[in-house]
Amino acid sequence: MKTIVIVMTTLILFITHAQAKDSTSLQYKDVIKQYKGDVIYLDFWASWCTPCRKSFPWMNKIQQKYADKNFKVISVNLDAEPNLAKQFLASTPANFTILYDPDGSLAEELQLKGMPSSFIINAEGKIVSAHVGFTDKKKVKYEQEIEQLL
Repeated sequence: MKTIVIVMTTLILFITHAQAKDSTSLQYKDVIKQYKGDVIYLDFWASWCTPCRKSFPWMNKIQQKYADKNFKVISVNLDAEPNLAKQFLASTPANFTILYDPDGSLAEELQLKGMPSSFIINAEGKIVSAHVGFTDKKKVKYEQEIEQLL
């Protein structure tokens, strides 16, 4: 009887923990519905990613440049350890929305192929283009795609 009680208690604790983790997972539809009517540049990054670091000044620039045109930069951090993201942001500030996806649920849902990955999303919430990587040459293309939607 004592063994059954221990097993049941352990099972209940495990199920409760699993449900709590699932309830905090990011989902595309939940992220996007908050910004319906806005064109979105959705970026995925991690503290160890050098091209990610290089993209932040540009994302700051486009957030400011298009802020009055219903445009938002939303950046999703994929570090499992939140302190790594905080250290990154201390040296590379962001003037746009930062979300955290430590379990990678949103990244998995969108089937990321590499880092950084970004998506340009129209005002209806539909992904119109997806990109992997970031270089100075790509900035022009990304910005042209954004401007076509504004």
